[in-house]
Amino acid sequence: MYEPTVARLTYRALLGRRRALILLALPALLIVIALVVRAFVGVDDKVAADLLGGFALATMVPLIGVIAGTGAIGPEIDDGSIVYLLAKPVKRPTIIMTKLTVAIAVTMVFSAIPTLIAGFILNGNGQQIAVAYTIAALVASIAYSALFLLLGTVSRHAVVFGLVYALIWESLFGSLVSGAKTLSVQQWALSVAEKVAGNGYVDATVGLPAAVILLCAVTVGATVYAGQKLRRLTLAGEE
Repeated sequence: MYEPTVARLTYRALLGRRRALILLALPALLIVIALVVRAFVGVDDKVAADLLGGFALATMVPLIGVIAGTGAIGPEIDDGSIVYLLAKPVKRPTIIMTKLTVAIAVTMVFSAIPTLIAGFILNGNGQQIAVAYTIAALVASIAYSALFLLLGTVSRHAVVFGLVYALIWESLFGSLVSGAKTLSVQQWALSVAEKVAGNGYVDATVGLPAAVILLCAVTVGATVYAGQKLRRLTLAGEE
């Protein structure tokens, strides 16, 4: 279920000069903000939790997921170059799994590692806040990558839809509307972080068992459906 050649091409597409600069921008901004906050505020566990939750997990992780998830396959479908890949003797689910693996790896590297660094800058991992939000970022990276890879497979406007989900649904409705929180990857990841961090520093509205089930369901469901869509795309091309 993993094809090295497909992976190499996907890494090259995602880590090209332009996308690499975009991917680096948000993590760099997070670390700069963490340095400024530490210099002016000092060690404050609540501030650290608020910054990592409000910026790292709520904004940075989903946006990087949009770039990595949609960029893993969307541009190839848009410009038609996916036809050359589909002509190779590689199973369609293998293509999806390989691209998903690459998208997850890229999202984790550009979101979880900066989150950990920022957390240690802010409070030295006091109350396990840095580790808690790093684990949340790792978990969210998997679900976001699968979700946005599916969007890249089914729509030519995947980036737009991904940004709408990340910025409006996750950051706005997912933070303010109680019902929407149940359908938020961010809230599911927060449930995991809540079990790691000290009491009172992470507030999740979804229970951990439900969060784990939903994370697995979205990841598996999006991956399977993306594979089916890619298979149908091949059949349409042959017809």
